Amino acid sequence: MKRTKYFFTVALLLVGLTFPVHAELPGDVLFQVSTLDALLAGIYDGEMTYGELEEHGGFGLGTFNQLDGEMVALDGEFYQVKDDGAAYPVPDSARTPFAVVTFFEPDQELSVTGPVDYEGLKRALDDSLPTKNIFYALRIEGEFDYLKARSVPKQTKPYKPLSEVVVEQVEFEFDDVSGTLVGFRCPEYVKGINVAGYHLHFITEDRSAGGHVLEVRTGDVTVEIDETAHFFVSLPDDREFYAADFSRESYVE
Repeated sequence: MKRTKYFFTVALLLVGLTFPVHAELPGDVLFQVSTLDALLAGIYDGEMTYGELEEHGGFGLGTFNQLDGEMVALDGEFYQVKDDGAAYPVPDSARTPFAVVTFFEPDQELSVTGPVDYEGLKRALDDSLPTKNIFYALRIEGEFDYLKARSVPKQTKPYKPLSEVVVEQVEFEFDDVSGTLVGFRCPEYVKGINVAGYHLHFITEDRSAGGHVLEVRTGDVTVEIDETAHFFVSLPDDREFYAADFSRESYVE
């Protein structure tokens, strides 16, 4: 089967216009592999390699085939945070079932004076955004008084849905740590395609540890925001994806 690629701008998302895979993309675009609902449904094997993914951006987050940990991409380098909490360089040959990347070019910068918890950080960010109806890439760097992150263990077939896998998640706590939060804020209307709202991963300053962010209390941090009005989704050429029933509410969180 020939792989089909879907390119959306915020203005065109609802009409579903399609473009060929090699069509020239705008400079500011979020490039995404597969959908959140597919991941929730347990579709953990993808075709795209990280060597191919990095052609579309060196900043972002995601996961790995067999859902083997959390991915953080920063400054063009990709890291795999496994269930031991350690961050490992990602080889080009590794593959992903879900990832979101961009070429990060900040449009605005602000400082947040801590301590601020996760909800307070989200409110501060929301107050700085010109609209909640486009996409934002976020780089939040500095000191963190406390941070809780997680990773998930490698799975074997038949894969369980993600709601069951996260029961097995391993959590890591960091106190007085320097590092970077990497992630995105997506509009509410993409729920099921991506995470509606904030989705952040963390990596330490020395790039040795991190994970998917569960809780955070910042010290003083600098926030860079990249406003992005274009969204490109590469859907799987996969029998499991074709056969999945995404009308089931249990696939959406």
